[in-house]
Amino acid sequence: MTVTQPTALAAAATDLTKVYGTGETQVIALDEVSVGFRRAEYTAIMGPSGSGKSTLMHCMAGLDSITAGSVRLGDVELSSLSDKQLTLLRREKVGFVFQSFNLLPTLNALENITLPMDIAGTRPDRAWLDHVIEIVGLGDRLKHRPSELSGGQQQRVACARALASRPQIIFADEPTGNLDSRSGAEVLGFLRTSVDDTGQTIVMVTHDPNAASYADRVIFLADGRIVDEMFDPTSGLVLERMKRFEAARVL
Repeated sequence: MTVTQPTALAAAATDLTKVYGTGETQVIALDEVSVGFRRAEYTAIMGPSGSGKSTLMHCMAGLDSITAGSVRLGDVELSSLSDKQLTLLRREKVGFVFQSFNLLPTLNALENITLPMDIAGTRPDRAWLDHVIEIVGLGDRLKHRPSELSGGQQQRVACARALASRPQIIFADEPTGNLDSRSGAEVLGFLRTSVDDTGQTIVMVTHDPNAASYADRVIFLADGRIVDEMFDPTSGLVLERMKRFEAARVL
């Protein structure tokens, strides 16, 4: 199934194929996937284990090479870039939020937020940085180190870090996977706000129907292919759709 690609895309894949291994051990993780991610839209990617959802995100983000097809971030074709150019593109145009937070324990919250820009030797836009900090609601916790923050607060620091450089797109891989339901709701609410208030583009891999309900659109994968999509999702509708997919795989 091919998802229609509208204009104003932050990222897009055309006939994206990713193969691991050769011969009898060969695994087709992605099978000619074509999809577009619109600017200022929140997309969730869902599917059973092994469906290719994390592989799709990693290929779209330039974290993994592709076997065939095309991946573009904005107007840039990733396969045309050298390793150095790809590293610079990820640093300047892409934000990442991972399940494990990935904060440095010796740095306080503010230092963790600005770390990518410090490494790149660039100065943050102070007005934008203040706005991001206001959105995440951590203004009174900036001097605290990760060990002094709750899991939800740590993940909000990670979200702020992803937003601080004003990336073209943010990829989030199971961002609430290590959080309790309350902390997870805080993080998901922040991601939703970042789309609505700042025009951010977010692509999130999740297995949680409730997390997916925060998105504008859900893409469903199975066996390395896009098999369905849903707009304006609710947790109930997503859960029902996932159950149908699981039932079809059993039959």
